[in-house]
Amino acid sequence: MQNSSSPPGHRAASPTGRGDGVSHGRVLVVDDDPTVVEVASGYLERAGYDVDRADDGPAALERFAALRPDLVVLDLMLPGMDGFEVCHRMRAHGPVPVIMLTARGDEEDRILGLETGADDYVTKPFSPRELVLRVESVLRRGRRAGTGAPAPLGGAGLRLEPLARRATRDGRDLALTLREFDLLAFFLTHPGQVFAREELMREVWGWDFGDLSTVTVHVRRLRGKVEADPARPALIRTVWGVGYRLDLPDDDTPGS
Repeated sequence: MQNSSSPPGHRAASPTGRGDGVSHGRVLVVDDDPTVVEVASGYLERAGYDVDRADDGPAALERFAALRPDLVVLDLMLPGMDGFEVCHRMRAHGPVPVIMLTARGDEEDRILGLETGADDYVTKPFSPRELVLRVESVLRRGRRAGTGAPAPLGGAGLRLEPLARRATRDGRDLALTLREFDLLAFFLTHPGQVFAREELMREVWGWDFGDLSTVTVHVRRLRGKVEADPARPALIRTVWGVGYRLDLPDDDTPGS
């Protein structure tokens, strides 16, 4: 983990400028390295979050079931039960945003983590400030989708209810992660338009920079859930050299 000029401490010294004493959500930090847990928890607490801790998979599942956190920061390499299995078991109880911690250079594990359903990842060693910003970004987008009364979106048998965070295809529920839901909602809001991966990262993830393979993995996972034949996608098309486009039948319009 990268060092920072100020050690974890009181919320008034928040790296994001917060110090109002009001909880901004509950985060469960899972890692078997006590230093990682201490520093990550300290910075998240200073940023206004209530933080719970676990140092292995079974403890993480127990804390998750008891507390139902708003977000989980989850290390992949855990003793006894790895982060992939922990994430899978948590998701069996309902959607929850997950940010995975991966070792730098372990691209295969990182991609597998995203394919398992993680909404984001941070590579070790990491800046605690970056972790806080990633947590804020994931939670902010989820809460933004739950405000107001946005109209349902739909087309080609798909229907999304943004307020309920519910997605169906031909009346059957789709098990979408937070990012998959946001990505599909964005496509349904802009049918027929081509978006580069950089644009999708900015508009859906809220990042001005990052690993573009994150977008590629999420598009692949989303196709696996909404396409009749994911190997020959008819809805989410690849426009070679440009990006991706959602194609709807001529008689379909968003919200139908």
